[in-house]
Amino acid sequence: MKVKVAINGYGTIGKRVADAVSLQDDMEVVGVTKTKPDFEARMGAEKYGLYAAIPDRVKAFEDAGIEVKGTIEDLLEKADIVVDCSPGKVGAENKPLYEKAGVKAIFQGGEKAHVAEVSFSSLANYDDAVGKSFVRVVSCNTTGLARVLSILRDMYELRKVRATMIRRVVDPKEDKKGLVNGIMPDPVKLPSHHAEDVKTVLPDVNIVTTAFKVPTTLMHLHSIAVEIDGNVSVDDVISRFEEEPRIMLFSKEEGFTSTAKIIEFAREYRLRYDLFENAVWRESINFHDGELYITQAIHQEAIVVPENIDAIRAMFELADRQESMKKTNRTLGIV
Repeated sequence: MKVKVAINGYGTIGKRVADAVSLQDDMEVVGVTKTKPDFEARMGAEKYGLYAAIPDRVKAFEDAGIEVKGTIEDLLEKADIVVDCSPGKVGAENKPLYEKAGVKAIFQGGEKAHVAEVSFSSLANYDDAVGKSFVRVVSCNTTGLARVLSILRDMYELRKVRATMIRRVVDPKEDKKGLVNGIMPDPVKLPSHHAEDVKTVLPDVNIVTTAFKVPTTLMHLHSIAVEIDGNVSVDDVISRFEEEPRIMLFSKEEGFTSTAKIIEFAREYRLRYDLFENAVWRESINFHDGELYITQAIHQEAIVVPENIDAIRAMFELADRQESMKKTNRTLGIV
């Protein structure tokens, strides 16, 4: 039997998770929700069947000519698990609804860690989510950091990590808000929340992070410095990154001089230019005076999608980490 998956919030992340679920042979989408009758709601209704996230708005969808199959409560009756892709903090408000319906739930990184039994990153702590009822997939930035640090932790003894997040200010479709001209420390008081978020999946890593918002919508950029005991072989690090499908190496010599060039590549490479992988600049990987330096870019709209799929398998004990990641990678074209 396939795991029946509901998507609560058919937006930037929700529609990508729905499409990813539809590619798996051990799970299926039983419906998606929206709060208002917009173009995404119309597409969701046509592809997966639409339910009203707010019950008293059913008539608004019908007045707009969008077919609605019922409310979120109706959808939960059909589901084994709901992937909550609501805006930040709304997921926590939805949790009592899931508990009442007796369904498992996955929350996204915009929620506080305590909303779930465990925070999740496939490479970092897959086994911690096995059999759990409520799991939180960490944010895009934390996912990117956790992948790299999980690999390095397996190779070396990490003493300290310092990472700076240079963050896109909004997603491309968000035309009502944004930083037009400036660079914003976010937060001004250090450290940023990303370090504590990393510790929810890598509790043994000593990490401090800072973050800044800049007026771009394409990707986040991370500048990472890892203090390591002993000597480090840059060639070994590069080789290990090359072996990991969820890390993709880019080179300045091939013209990848900015995040704009990486996104241009992704437009030709995959549907919606989704880059599920960490985009690491090969030339940035250097070891100097006891510290390993890495620069990477993170496609914030897509990077957490494979982790959501792996989390479903872990929660229903469908596969171990290696098998799940291999299957997810294959279906999403991560090679």
